[in-house]
Amino acid sequence: MPTELTLPLIRRTQLDDLGWGSRRVRRELDAGHLAVVRRGVYARAADLVRLTSTEQKIVLRARALALVSRSRPTFCGMTAAAIQGLPCVRDDGRLHVLTAEDRPGAAADVVRHRDLHERSAEEVNGLLCTPLARTVADVARNDARDAALSVADAALRRYAFEPPGAYDVEAASRFRQDALDWTARATRNRRTAERILHLADGRAQLPGESVSRMRLLDLGFASPSLQVPVAAPHGGTFWIDFGLDDVGAWGEFDGKAKYRDLAEAAGRSAFEVVDREKQREDWIRGTTNRRFARWGWDDLRDAATLGRRLRAFGIEPPR
Repeated sequence: MPTELTLPLIRRTQLDDLGWGSRRVRRELDAGHLAVVRRGVYARAADLVRLTSTEQKIVLRARALALVSRSRPTFCGMTAAAIQGLPCVRDDGRLHVLTAEDRPGAAADVVRHRDLHERSAEEVNGLLCTPLARTVADVARNDARDAALSVADAALRRYAFEPPGAYDVEAASRFRQDALDWTARATRNRRTAERILHLADGRAQLPGESVSRMRLLDLGFASPSLQVPVAAPHGGTFWIDFGLDDVGAWGEFDGKAKYRDLAEAAGRSAFEVVDREKQREDWIRGTTNRRFARWGWDDLRDAATLGRRLRAFGIEPPR
């Protein structure tokens, strides 16, 4: 879903209307009651504490830029991805916007991308941004592999995945082709984008799973199966993040908030959730006779770090 943000922004002119001179504004800033979002735009510091995700912080900065721009900017790349509710595993602190060839430069925190295609945009919560398929294509061309695959996976998931495990391959193929068509019109990094888009899979549920897949491929594992069903006791189904079929093993990414979120959703204590997860893992390992490894964000710094984690469970890529 698009990233919706209702946090109020305050223009410098609004403070002037309240009779706040420069000294009053400075006092409020020094006291930590007011914060600068960008030149001429402020927010209450207490409101900013509510921003818990990278995507929300990017959207706030985009709203501030739109508020002071002479004409409505069309956001692209990772900025558009944040607006459209796609995950941003990195934030370089800059906003990405489209511009005509003859437009001059921009502020230091704004990157202008020359728009060589026909102008097209969609409005999301009051902000203009590139169509979703173009956003995915642009990120795939211009951003780091981890960030690009996370965005592409999430977009495909939106179009093609139906919980708990149904995946519409045709819908995924149509969206992928749309993104590839945008990529074909570009002059830079087309091959890089094509590799990301062909690798993308909407069965990945979290950015950590997308990054994990990249690391597993870098280590030399075959492309893993995603969201693999295993029959559970009493007629249920357990879903496993990764099937490392080439080495007969299972893998799961555990984000930092996983057990807390599971506990809240099920109305159980964190201890109960962890105990149930242990029972689930024991059942899967016992009924499938496969090794089982778990890892988290700290293990995904690079492929070598994940490789050491897997070796601790006796799991190594085929030689």
